Amino acid sequence: MIRRDSPCSYNLRVPQSLSEIRVLLASHGLAPRHALGQNFLIDHNLLRRLVDESGVGAGDLVLEVGPGTGTLTEELLARGCEVVACELDRGLADLLRERLGDEPRFTLVEGDCLEGKRTLAPRIVGALADRPFTLVANLPYGAATPLILTLLVDHPGCRAVYATIQREVAERLGASPATKAYGPLSVVVALLARVRTIATLAPECFWPRPEVTSAMVAVQRRPDAPPLDARSFADFCQRLYGQRRKQIGSVLGRDFPWPEGVRPTDRAESLPPEAVLSVFRAEVVRNSADRVA
Repeated sequence: MIRRDSPCSYNLRVPQSLSEIRVLLASHGLAPRHALGQNFLIDHNLLRRLVDESGVGAGDLVLEVGPGTGTLTEELLARGCEVVACELDRGLADLLRERLGDEPRFTLVEGDCLEGKRTLAPRIVGALADRPFTLVANLPYGAATPLILTLLVDHPGCRAVYATIQREVAERLGASPATKAYGPLSVVVALLARVRTIATLAPECFWPRPEVTSAMVAVQRRPDAPPLDARSFADFCQRLYGQRRKQIGSVLGRDFPWPEGVRPTDRAESLPPEAVLSVFRAEVVRNSADRVA
C-alpha cells in the first residue's frame, strides 16, 4: 500500500474527509466549480454503499466520470478494480495525475466524457478497448442524462450504471406512462435496462451542498432486451416525444400502418414502452417498403 505521508500517494482504505478535500483543493489553487456541477460526495457510508451495490471487485473494469479529488476512485482501486476516469476540469486532472499517476490500474482521460451530446469521447472508447465495464460515479448533473443514454444505446459492453444523479433524472429513468416525468428516456431505458433507486441523498451529503436532492440509482442492462437498433429507436423516441401531447397520428401521419392496440388518436405520453416499440417497428417496415418501391 502506498503511504499517506508521500506527497503523491493515497490511502486505499480511508476515504477522503471534507477537511482533506478542502486542503487538497487549496494546495492546488482550486475550488469547486458550480458551472461544472462539482459537488463532492462526502458521506463515506453512501460512497461505500455505491460501490457495494455495484458489486465490482478485483479485475473488474470501471468507468468513472467526474472523479474530482479521487475519493471514489481510491475506493474502487482498493477493491482491485481497474479504473478509467474522465475529468473535465484541468486543475483536478493535474491533481489526479499527481496522486494516482503511478497506479498501473488507473487511466485518466482529461476532457469531456461526450463528444457532442450523444457520442462517448474517443479516448474513453480507446481506454475501454471493447471490454465489458460498469459505470460507477458521482456524476456531474449535466452529464447524467446524455451519458447514461449513450452508454445504454451505443455501448453494449456497459453492463450497468451505478451513480448518484439529480433526483429528477432518476424519476425520469423509471417513470411510468401518463406521468409528468415520462418521456423518451423512460421508454428507452425501460426496454434496455432495469432501474432501481438505491437511496435518496440530501444536499448535506455533498460539498458544496447542491440546491436539489439527489438519488443513487442502479441501471442494469436487461439480458432479455428485445432485439432492435437501439440508436434508431432512441432517435425515433426523441422525435415522437418532441410532441408528446399531440395525437400520434398528427406526428406520424394518418396513413401510418398502425400496429394492433395502437390508435392514431393516442398520445405518446400515454403509450407504454412496448407499444412505442411496436410503432417503431411498423415505421421501420414502412420505410423499407418505401425504399423498395
